Amino acid sequence: MNYLAIDASTEACSVALQITDTASNSKVYSRYDLCPQSHSLQLLPMVDAVLKEADIKLSQCDGLIFGRGPGSFTGVRIGVGVAQGLAFAADLPVVGVSSLQAMAQLAFIKHQQTHVLAAIDARMSEVYNGYFILDENNIMQAQQLVDQHSEAVTAPERLSDRLSNIITKPVYGAGTGWDAYSEQLSALKNNSGTPDILFPSAEAMLAIGSAAFKRGEGVAAEDAQPVYVRDTVSWKKLPGR
Repeated sequence: MNYLAIDASTEACSVALQITDTASNSKVYSRYDLCPQSHSLQLLPMVDAVLKEADIKLSQCDGLIFGRGPGSFTGVRIGVGVAQGLAFAADLPVVGVSSLQAMAQLAFIKHQQTHVLAAIDARMSEVYNGYFILDENNIMQAQQLVDQHSEAVTAPERLSDRLSNIITKPVYGAGTGWDAYSEQLSALKNNSGTPDILFPSAEAMLAIGSAAFKRGEGVAAEDAQPVYVRDTVSWKKLPGR
């Protein structure tokens, strides 16, 4: 099966294409760039580049995988919009993948980590977060925590309480939240310093998305949905306003 994955949910912008031949041999073509303000300009050229490198057309893919968030509101919208446009054009089913889960999957791919706490700086003194454990199919799966949600936006000083029903010792940390709130969060992770994995990647999303397609979870392009986690934004007045 051939799958195209795209992600623009954070400062990173990435595309990955997995091609599988008749002998079930897979090859991956990918592009990755840190371009916080240029996702809308970079994403489609990246898609064109991997398709040309693999010498296939978009219509020869079997499905499209997209980063559904959480992350930057603008980036998530760009990623979902591009995914819908491409999927409509080529009549492809789509699967959305959590940006938090993608970072956890990358930690397994790169470092064989099986228990990962992913935390993205959500601004406004909060972090998007989720705790993931490797399943029997080598896919990192989100765990339901004390608040009955697998992913949430949480004040850093309250994250330990959210994890209290499942984590009894520090685990591997991934994401930008660890540096942004190091004083509040550092005791929760066992890897020291700045995490090696700060952002999700489309390449890591291939494993998660292809497994979802095999389970029959692909949907039509019009049903592609972002996941913001934070549904409302509260604006605080500046002093003197």
